[in-house]
Amino acid sequence: MALSSNLDLVEVSPKAKPPVCRLMDYGKFKYQQSKRSHVAKQNQKVVHLKEVKMKPKIEEHDFQFKLRNALRFLEDGDKVKVGVRFMGRQIAHKDLGVELLEKFQTEIGEDGSVEQPIRSEGRSMHMIIAPPKKRK
Repeated sequence: MALSSNLDLVEVSPKAKPPVCRLMDYGKFKYQQSKRSHVAKQNQKVVHLKEVKMKPKIEEHDFQFKLRNALRFLEDGDKVKVGVRFMGRQIAHKDLGVELLEKFQTEIGEDGSVEQPIRSEGRSMHMIIAPPKKRK
């Protein structure tokens, strides 16, 4: 039947009992599948993790600069990892790092939500802020 109508016999579902086959133009079928996968790929949003690094004794202007960068990243739909790196004897004052990260969190406000709270690992502290959920 397939040869007489210039079509291909394509096995659609090999695991079914009995296996399912269709008469179709296989080249056209593959082309349509590739078009569908291309459209699905275009509609996906890839979320990247951007990082903002600070030290516990950061000046106010530098802090505001880092804050603006983080807000820009959040507007673009990316997550932001905010880190505080302790150098030398600064590690004795972890409370400064916690204060700084909490200040950063309050300054972000409604423009981002904390996905991962403040964590301390070795000589650094960090938290991850995600962009806010879209409201319909």
